[in-house]
Amino acid sequence: MWRGSAVWRGSAAWTLRSRMLPDARHHPASALGPIASARSPFSAPSASASAAGPAVAEATAAAAAVSQRAGSVSDVLRHYGRCYFELSKARLSALVVATSGAGYVLGSGNMVDIAGLCCTCAGTMMVAASANTLNQVFEIKNDAKMKRTMQRPLPSGRISPSHAAVWATSIGAAGTALLFWKANGLAAGLAASNLILYAFVYTPLKQIHPVNTWVGAVVGAIPPLLGWAAASSELSWNAMILPAALYYWQIPHFMALAYLCRNDYLAGGYRMFSFADPTGKRTAWVSLRNCLYMLPLGYFAYNWGITSEWFSLEASLLTLGLTIGALSFTLEPTPKSARRMFYGSLLYLPAFMAGLLLHRLPNEQKEHNVTQMSEIAGVLYGAEQQNERATKKREDRKPSRVQSRPPVAYASVAPFPFLPVPVYVSPQAHEF
Repeated sequence: MWRGSAVWRGSAAWTLRSRMLPDARHHPASALGPIASARSPFSAPSASASAAGPAVAEATAAAAAVSQRAGSVSDVLRHYGRCYFELSKARLSALVVATSGAGYVLGSGNMVDIAGLCCTCAGTMMVAASANTLNQVFEIKNDAKMKRTMQRPLPSGRISPSHAAVWATSIGAAGTALLFWKANGLAAGLAASNLILYAFVYTPLKQIHPVNTWVGAVVGAIPPLLGWAAASSELSWNAMILPAALYYWQIPHFMALAYLCRNDYLAGGYRMFSFADPTGKRTAWVSLRNCLYMLPLGYFAYNWGITSEWFSLEASLLTLGLTIGALSFTLEPTPKSARRMFYGSLLYLPAFMAGLLLHRLPNEQKEHNVTQMSEIAGVLYGAEQQNERATKKREDRKPSRVQSRPPVAYASVAPFPFLPVPVYVSPQAHEF
């Protein structure tokens, strides 16, 4: 009963609706008319949107192209910046800059020229980066055979050798020119000679003879001399303390490294001292001998007037600790003892340089040169002043041919240019 009534009510409603609304199949225009009339107020914006569609699409495409171009430029800069960073061996170059800066401070007098120190460090950094880049340009094939170097920019193909060579040449020339301009010719000459020694002597020698380790130690000892020369414009025996420490320190440092990485160096084709020493005894003895050479350096620094007596004690204790590590390596030449001595050498150098700078005394030769130059400048200035006074006296004796004007005339001209200049009549004019 309920279902029948529901069907009847549905059919009745459909009949009423068909009478009120026309059939869309038979009267399509009349069926769409109300809908079109209802949408007619919004027809204008839709037309404008369709007209503005190409402009919006063009602007969007242009913005996408600009962002893509900016992204590509940033990617290129990031890529080459990373390559330059790795080619320059930035951490090793930073150590070279630190030793050069320490030499500059040691070679200074009571006052350290901060601007000169910054220019010296910047020039040293550029020259060191150039030398490290050239080293990798010459050793592409060797680096490709070693596990710890095969991912460098040149063996991995991330940058071309010609590009790296141009980068090294330009930055090396710029660093040498900066040192010549802001420091002196002696500092620039030391930088250029060290670049040539590292790139064109030490680098090929690594594949010829084990003496390359001692040549490399000379290369590492020159930056403190460079800094001293930049500060004092000369070299003396006092300038040899830090270079000597660096020279003797590098031997046990690199001997331990060559012992730990001898298989890798052998695969790369490098001639190291540890290759002919399978037991490691000779390598350990060389390390111990050079540690003993460093023991009196603290006393020499105090005796020559470079530092106070406290540094003599501190340097002796530091060197004694490194010597104990070398002695342990000598008694038991194993990778563990070699690694212990290697890490000890990494701690020794910054501690030694920090003590050297903390207890340093002003460079007496630098102070003497400054005083002498001041005296010469004072004599020259006094002579100039005396000549000026004599000239002024001669001019005062001469009769004045120009009559002086009252101050108010000048006051009315200079501070107040809009006021009329007072007219002064000479007494002779009234006589006529």
